[in-house]
Amino acid sequence: MAAKRYLNLIGGKWTPSLTGKFFENRNPADGRELIGAFPASEKADVDAAVAAAQKAYESWRLVPAPKRGEILFRTAELLTERKEEYARQMTQEMGKVLAETRGDVQEAIDTAYYMAGEGRRLFGQTTPSELRNKFAMSVRMPIGVVGMIAPWNFPMAIPSWKIFPAIVCGNTCVFKPAEDTPVSTLNLVQTLIDAGLPPGVVNLVFGFGPDAGAPIVEHPGVRAISFTGSSEVGRIVGQTAAGLFKPCSLEMGGKNAMIVLEDANLDLALDGALWGAFGTTGQRCTATSRILVHTSIAKTFAKGLVARAEKLKVGNGANLKVQMGPQINQQQIETSERYCAIALAEGAKLLTGGKRLTAGDLKHGTFFAPTVFANVEPHMRIAREEVFGPVVSLLTFETFEEAVQIANSIEYGLSTALYTRNVNRAFEAIRDLEAGITYINAPTIGAEVHLPFGGVKQTGNGHREGGTGAIDFYTSWKSVYVDYSDKLQRAQIDNGE
Repeated sequence: MAAKRYLNLIGGKWTPSLTGKFFENRNPADGRELIGAFPASEKADVDAAVAAAQKAYESWRLVPAPKRGEILFRTAELLTERKEEYARQMTQEMGKVLAETRGDVQEAIDTAYYMAGEGRRLFGQTTPSELRNKFAMSVRMPIGVVGMIAPWNFPMAIPSWKIFPAIVCGNTCVFKPAEDTPVSTLNLVQTLIDAGLPPGVVNLVFGFGPDAGAPIVEHPGVRAISFTGSSEVGRIVGQTAAGLFKPCSLEMGGKNAMIVLEDANLDLALDGALWGAFGTTGQRCTATSRILVHTSIAKTFAKGLVARAEKLKVGNGANLKVQMGPQINQQQIETSERYCAIALAEGAKLLTGGKRLTAGDLKHGTFFAPTVFANVEPHMRIAREEVFGPVVSLLTFETFEEAVQIANSIEYGLSTALYTRNVNRAFEAIRDLEAGITYINAPTIGAEVHLPFGGVKQTGNGHREGGTGAIDFYTSWKSVYVDYSDKLQRAQIDNGE
């Protein structure tokens, strides 16, 4: 039976790519399972999508924001009805266990409800004028066509972070989903259409980064860029956008540290470490990839973490008994293998895992064992570079100040965590850890949609997704002055007399 062939969405119509080429979407838990074939789009397809978005923008920007919000509210209702169906399809194409893909869909639902409310907010400011009979205010204006490029690890949640605030603000979108997870993003956009989104407001162009992503960034009709992915690609996207004077939101890598003080609730910290390190098979930008443990409890902690890691059931995420699914593809398996070899060569001690899993049905997928390294030093590559797999490093420290210094010593700054019963230390950590997110007595994963999401240093460029941070990116400020004095008034000049 031939695989289903999907099409691009351009101007509200499902449209074949002008290349006539397709790429396969397969189940990472079982590579024999072909999910579908998607267009391998190129620049001409992007040009058509941008033209459609530009045409739609002229009418969409004039739709009252509360009405735009109502479409998002209906989207949330439909996503709720379809949650189980979409979660199972996401597990099939991405590999996450069902509990996690249900959470991914729920995050899109939560974002839709939140941004629907923004349709009746989008607050500006009013302020007194310095002159008589003059009114002053600021209002938010849409930007225009926004180009969006998303990763595969949260194939519905992250697109919802980008698309929902953009359209409630009056923008239109050209979106390139990750080539590993196109179905989930298509499901999200189809739900928007079913909720009443007009044609051309959101356009989907499937394909690979150099062929379809780069033309979106470079297109003169695209007024802003939102990118989530690696720091290496993000640097190229940011440099290109800067040369074209386009606002650009970058959300990139992380090497997130969890600090465990000697007074911590050890069982709670171990539970958090297991979830933070191996949730989503370690394939989160917020994954707990470094655990800094006080020397007095280091051996006990390591023993407990290894015992928990070795009990994790790894397999096809569609099985409700499975706790950790596959890595997304062969390339990610090779990256995990390479970093394990580097860690051993640098002197780290492998406590468990460190290899691909191929027993039984696992041989048909891309599975990697939950991996724990000890005797890791801050200068080692395994402690500084993002693996994006189920690989965690244990480091030790003597003092709280040393732990903070180690946590801050890398080029990333996304998420951090501290386990302690000392409220003073907790607030010092909130103040001193160089990161966009800090958790106290919780792991480095678990962000909520109504707060800003993003990092510092090479994790991001200052913009935020989620909450009002997203609204700030997808709007531009316009200052408005209404003079009803019926005479010429010169600001600063007449005011100074």
